Amino acid sequence: MKLLVITAVKSYEKHAVQLFKKAGILAFSNADINGFKTMDQEDLIDNWFSSSTENVKSVLFFTFSEEDKIDHLLEEMEILNKTVESGNPLRAIVLNIEKYQ
Repeated sequence: MKLLVITAVKSYEKHAVQLFKKAGILAFSNADINGFKTMDQEDLIDNWFSSSTENVKSVLFFTFSEEDKIDHLLEEMEILNKTVESGNPLRAIVLNIEKYQ
């Protein structure tokens, strides 16, 4: 059993859902999130109201699934990311689950 976490800009939400379906992962959760990207090296703590950050409407998905299904999803994501025209490809991480109940 593995934990898969995916982040995407909101405009690619439907693409992410299709990835889950193609991989046969039919149960997953999602939440709307705000992504921030700093445009310079300025420490945001020093400038609390900095205008140097870009707020991006994003979505986070997560699921617990079998490794082979996650591998299939990641292969499909790699193909999708090659067609993404923006600088915001889908991102994924996979974490091992030591125990679950």
